[in-house]
Amino acid sequence: MSSNLRTAVVEWLGDERFAAGAPDGPRHFLDGTGGSAPSPVVALLNAAGSCAAVDVVTILQKKRVALRSLRAELTGTRREEIPRRYTAIHVVWHLAGEGLDEAKARHAVELSMTKYCSVLSSLDPAIPVTFEIRLG
Repeated sequence: MSSNLRTAVVEWLGDERFAAGAPDGPRHFLDGTGGSAPSPVVALLNAAGSCAAVDVVTILQKKRVALRSLRAELTGTRREEIPRRYTAIHVVWHLAGEGLDEAKARHAVELSMTKYCSVLSSLDPAIPVTFEIRLG
C-alpha cells in the first residue's frame, strides 16, 4: 500500500453508534447523539487536536524542552443551518515543562497548526483556526 494512502472502515452498531478504524487495526467508537461515545463532529475536533499535539510534542522535544504536560481544549463553532459544519475552531493549549517559555511554546504551536498538522490542513481554509497558550 502506498504510504500516501489511508483507509478506514466504519461499521454500524445500531441506532447512531459506529465502530471505526483502519482495517484490521484498533477501533474507536462514535455516536451520532454523543451519548455513548464522541459524536463525529467532536471526533473531528479530537483528530485535529491530537494531530496538532503530536507535532507540538515533537517540536518541543527538538527544542530540548522536557515536557511534563500538554492539554489542548478545542471549541468548534457550528452553523445553525444544515450542513452544520464548523465555521470556527479555537484551541487553548495548556503546556508545562522544564525549559519551556512563551516563545518556544508559541513557535511550536504555530508551526503545528499552520504548517504540519495534516488534519487542520485538510479542513476548509475558510474556517478560521485560532489559539491561545497557557503555561504552567
